[in-house]
Amino acid sequence: MIPFPEYPRPALRRDSFLNLNGSWSYAIAADEALPHAWDGEILVPYSPETAASGVRRTLQPNQWLHYQRMFTPPDGDGGRVLLHFGAVDNDCVILVNHREVGRHSGGYWPFSADITSLLREGENILRVTVRDNADDPTFAYGKQRYKRGGMWYTAQSGIWQSVWMEWVPETYLERIVITPEYDTASVKVRVFLNGPDAGLTKKITVRESEAPDAKVICVRETRENEAELILGNFAGWSPEHPHLYGVSIEAGEDRIESYFGMRKFGIGKDEKGITRLFLNGKPYFQNGVLDQGYWPESLYTPPSDEAMVYDIKTAKRLGFNMIRKHLKVECARWYSHCDHIGMLVWQDMINGGGTYNLLTISAPL
Repeated sequence: MIPFPEYPRPALRRDSFLNLNGSWSYAIAADEALPHAWDGEILVPYSPETAASGVRRTLQPNQWLHYQRMFTPPDGDGGRVLLHFGAVDNDCVILVNHREVGRHSGGYWPFSADITSLLREGENILRVTVRDNADDPTFAYGKQRYKRGGMWYTAQSGIWQSVWMEWVPETYLERIVITPEYDTASVKVRVFLNGPDAGLTKKITVRESEAPDAKVICVRETRENEAELILGNFAGWSPEHPHLYGVSIEAGEDRIESYFGMRKFGIGKDEKGITRLFLNGKPYFQNGVLDQGYWPESLYTPPSDEAMVYDIKTAKRLGFNMIRKHLKVECARWYSHCDHIGMLVWQDMINGGGTYNLLTISAPL
């Protein structure tokens, strides 16, 4: 069984998808050079410190964690092949067929690379080399420490979110930004293309839901990179009624699926003049839990997609409508589940846990 077989990026989905989770070779060594032998197998995307990975070893600051696996590129005629990582903690080097693809730093941020020029027929070799230091305050490591205790949790390292590939045409939809305009009953869609033909016509279709056969509400074709679509009467999103609209975007040979909810957040005065948090133009009391996002058997990585859903639904069943994600950024599917289940999210900024230098100002009494 391959962990997390689901498409990792719910807000930008394609038919082309090659999941690279599963069994990889691994070694922990003293330097960045390719190890002479592998220590065994590790189950990606679980960190080596976890029981779920099958390794249960802690990567030290003076060590390198090496990964390797073979792969056959996804099908596609021409076009490009993109390699995606959900998150790797903390610094890593990516190589395909012994040639460096690039380097990345930041244990919580997704990143991608175009590896088309490095591919060959048949099987290819993918290597990832990682370093991490959970006690270095210059890193955004959140709640991790080698010496756990008190507010500090077990340190973890390496690949901890899904790894995957997809085929795209020469000009493809790299990113989209969907902004609901609650007060004008409209939605703005901004499209970012990558490739030689950035002036392609974009066709944007909004449907009543994400179901493929859902009723089409509006369609817009434009050569511009931003378009506004008028919805008219719409269903607002709230934890009690988490209605989501489906969106399809076509540009040349590329097509992606996404979604959005009609909602707006703000601060305002209630009928007594007291400042409140607002949702969709009305005072809304947010009642939530502080979620550390640690799992006994798998630390930062949930045991499964179903486990994330169970956690969010349990919080809602217990009467909560908000989750504060504490010093951690989750995978994209976690946030999507909150959208679909009906859960507000307060997202913490990740810091290094070091001492803050505060300026003390003395004033006469």
